[in-house]
Amino acid sequence: MAKYGLLIDYNWCTGCHSCEVACQMELGLPVGQYGIKLTELGPWEYAPGKWQLTYVPIPTDQCTLCDKRVAMGKIPSCVQHCQAKCMQYGPLEELSKLLLDHPKQVLYSLD
Repeated sequence: MAKYGLLIDYNWCTGCHSCEVACQMELGLPVGQYGIKLTELGPWEYAPGKWQLTYVPIPTDQCTLCDKRVAMGKIPSCVQHCQAKCMQYGPLEELSKLLLDHPKQVLYSLD
């Protein structure tokens, strides 16, 4: 049986928090708890005119990969509502092949 996960291309994540809000609504989580949490790295200047500022959504222990939504043939709520379309859900084997496409991606296995 295939294991599923999330592939996040953080090169395109804008830090809009849509994944967080969608997840909280889907799981009915209280304020301050998250199934996926956006993290921010930076900003800092590492060379003249070059800045580090990166956003990366990270699934928490409360993430279920929207098992009920997925059982109905839908994709996880965070992926559905990602404004930048930088999140993908699928079998880990397929997602791991997409990692070869370009850098600045992270793959999460939640099983």
